[in-house]
Amino acid sequence: MCSYISKKTQILSANDKNSLQLASSLLKDGQLVSIPTETVYGLAANALDVTAVENIFKVKGRPRDNPLILHISDVLMWKDLVTEITEDASKLAEAFWPGPLTIILPKSDKVPLITTAGLDSVAVRMPSHPAALEIISGAGVPIAAPSANLSGSPSPTNVSHCADDLWGKVPLILDGGECDVGIESTVISLVGDPILLRPGKITVEELSAVLGKPVAISSAIDTPLKEGEKPTSPGMKYRHYAPLAKIILIDSDIDAFINELELSNDETFALVFDGEEKFTNHPCVAYGKEHDAQSQSHGLFKALRTLDELGAKLVFARCPDHNTASLGVYNRILRAAAFEVKKI
Repeated sequence: MCSYISKKTQILSANDKNSLQLASSLLKDGQLVSIPTETVYGLAANALDVTAVENIFKVKGRPRDNPLILHISDVLMWKDLVTEITEDASKLAEAFWPGPLTIILPKSDKVPLITTAGLDSVAVRMPSHPAALEIISGAGVPIAAPSANLSGSPSPTNVSHCADDLWGKVPLILDGGECDVGIESTVISLVGDPILLRPGKITVEELSAVLGKPVAISSAIDTPLKEGEKPTSPGMKYRHYAPLAKIILIDSDIDAFINELELSNDETFALVFDGEEKFTNHPCVAYGKEHDAQSQSHGLFKALRTLDELGAKLVFARCPDHNTASLGVYNRILRAAAFEVKKI
């Protein structure tokens, strides 16, 4: 944990009660605060305050058609944000909240259209990080909290990432240590038949088991939206999670990957699984264990930021498994590569 203060930004410990109270007070006052969650750090604002939400878009440089997720600290807060909490929604909330699941339902008139990017639906979740819950409870309002980074760059999973992107732009950054999950929440829409819009730690099989029926998977998870198609969840439309370097995702085994890498320029970096650095003299950054979605999720965004720190210009990346457990990691790295995949 760290505690730094500048004229414009404080970094304080999320384990300190006074810091949490300060965060709640700033949010009630219409200001922005970077807070830890179990997924990634969020750039928080009062979701019902139009000016505060506008400032999220301005600070991040976030496109206005990219909807925000509202974070709540109890189910009573949810009731005011949607027209109805359906039976399916109740089942999922009981099974996975607090936790890394976002549920989309038709929105109530209380939620400003700027928060939902003009949509008639609203995305809501209850984070499990104790600091986030206490801050939201103290503020007494739902919090819009997209990732606390500049739009398009890798999401922040520790306080230094937040400071890199937001120093001098927000009054307070709370240090809650490394995020447990490391990628954003799973997003399911219950407007109509259940459909997975963004994969995360909670898998489509887990969702289907709770609901007792199949959950469809949106084609936008692994293919770009069609021209003019409106995103219904964060992370659907734009190149996201990307370092400055160009990333090419290599879908192959390790031998074919190394062969492809050796044919490239000596300055090409490799984004690999743990232990694979020994197979090449090219500069490497590892992002987790092979066949281990949890470690890959935890390490991916930090690895992408490390590539920037090392000055990488071109990166060949190892492809995660093609299964639903790894779908969240695959989705993030695919978008970081702007859908450029070479299958060998």
